[in-house]
Amino acid sequence: MSPLWVAVILGLVEGLTEFIPVSSTGHLIIAGHLVGFTGAKAATFEVFIQLGAILAVAILERRRLAALLRPSARQGLAGPRGCALLAVTSFPALAIGWLLHDWIKEALFGPVTVAWALGVGGIVILIVERTRPAPCLAGVDDLGWREAIQIGLFQVLALWPGVSRSGATIVGGLLSGLDRRAAASYSFLAAIPVMGVATIYDLLKAWPTLEASDALPFAVGFVVSFLAAWAAVRTFIALLGRGTLRPFAWYRIAVAPIILLVVT
Repeated sequence: MSPLWVAVILGLVEGLTEFIPVSSTGHLIIAGHLVGFTGAKAATFEVFIQLGAILAVAILERRRLAALLRPSARQGLAGPRGCALLAVTSFPALAIGWLLHDWIKEALFGPVTVAWALGVGGIVILIVERTRPAPCLAGVDDLGWREAIQIGLFQVLALWPGVSRSGATIVGGLLSGLDRRAAASYSFLAAIPVMGVATIYDLLKAWPTLEASDALPFAVGFVVSFLAAWAAVRTFIALLGRGTLRPFAWYRIAVAPIILLVVT
């Protein structure tokens, strides 16, 4: 398969799955195996196209991001307080990810580990949907330090590929008292610092291995990822307005054994 078609396929996979609770990293690992695009160059490409998805959600959440940059704001998820809450949410995953980065890449980035994470994560989502407390927070502006820490600890689980960073943070938000749409909104915002730092770190490590011929496939993957993420986030938020996370949970449970059958 030509590099450009690989870039399109993986860009679509990244953009469509990054911000919904099905694990983009897990799907990229599986898709890479299926199209025969694996190894160091593939890992760098997958990291790079995440920037397209991050840009999409940054534009969609631009008003909230602008509020975070207002020094005068003192309440809600805005200004210094909002930035501090996001920092508290981001710190556990960044710290543990930095300490265990190489081990995670070597031990957990594989189809079998992804399949197990997808299946178990789907079961957890079904349990949470059935047992979660009624929402007690009106929205993300009502988040406090306890909720920010709790969601941050759930985000650590997403260091295991297949768990899903958005799935883990949304579940953390639901258990903290947010409704589904507010939990998803905070998940999108929490993605920006964690994904941004992790992506830049991985790119700096891999930059010397890149060649001029990589520029076009990388650019195509970036653009496709951006457009797909834009569409996926808007659709996901609309679905959460009238539905639950159960369809995503059943999808995870269904696809996990298929992955094991195909790749093992």
